Amino acid sequence: MSQDRIHRAISDDGTEIAGRVHGQGPPLVLVHGAMADGDSDWGALVPLLADRFTCYVPSTRGRGLSGAHPDVSREARVRDITAFVDSIGEPVGLVGLSGGGMLVFDVAVRARAVTAVVGYEPVVFEAIDPETLARFTEGLERMAEVGGQGRAAEAAESFMSFAANEDEFALLTSDREELALAAQYLPLDLEEFWEAVDFEGPSPTDPSVLAQVDVPVLLLQGSRTPQPWFVECVRFAAEHVPDATVRELPGTGHLAPIVEPEAVAAQLVEFFEAARQPA
Repeated sequence: MSQDRIHRAISDDGTEIAGRVHGQGPPLVLVHGAMADGDSDWGALVPLLADRFTCYVPSTRGRGLSGAHPDVSREARVRDITAFVDSIGEPVGLVGLSGGGMLVFDVAVRARAVTAVVGYEPVVFEAIDPETLARFTEGLERMAEVGGQGRAAEAAESFMSFAANEDEFALLTSDREELALAAQYLPLDLEEFWEAVDFEGPSPTDPSVLAQVDVPVLLLQGSRTPQPWFVECVRFAAEHVPDATVRELPGTGHLAPIVEPEAVAAQLVEFFEAARQPA
């Protein structure tokens, strides 16, 4: 992707949030998931959209081109993306993958110009059952232990094995650059994961927040997603967002925007172009 355009915004605590800009047309802001930044999660998808949309791919604090800050809470990251969206100065479509999908609902409530939202298997901690939460917590503890022994790439592989199906895992772990980037973000990811697990109080996917989303929402899920939790996340969001549509993509998994972007791009083009049409 061309890397000559960068958009920058300042969050309310002074943190600079930046992302590359590609293409031309109505703005789309794409919010990455865990173990990644804007460029790495969306690098395969954006070229399929750039002839129709201006694609903004910000990185949350501490990643990519964005500045760092000690506060990496979900609340801070929601404020970051809200500031970034508002700084564009025109109506914006919003896309979130996995952990980024967790943030975009709250951003849609707060930002002035969001017109439609897509969440690809957004993480919803309210939908997690006790057994899965226990396995997830144990996985975090193992990742922290392995990472603390200087084996960050191995810890990143451990997380990928939780989120990815067999084909996705084989592809991502064979890419040494992708694995090195995921390992680089391991300490930050662990901070963010623990904050989400231990946090008490309203979250970006609390039903009271989801009920306030007043724009069309498309929830995408893969038919080959390995974790039933991700399917439950989509179901939970669909139950609480007033105007939500769910679509399953045949043959795809949790990381389809990265490894099977054509299927996702087709859904985004159809949804956002329809959302722009007068009612």
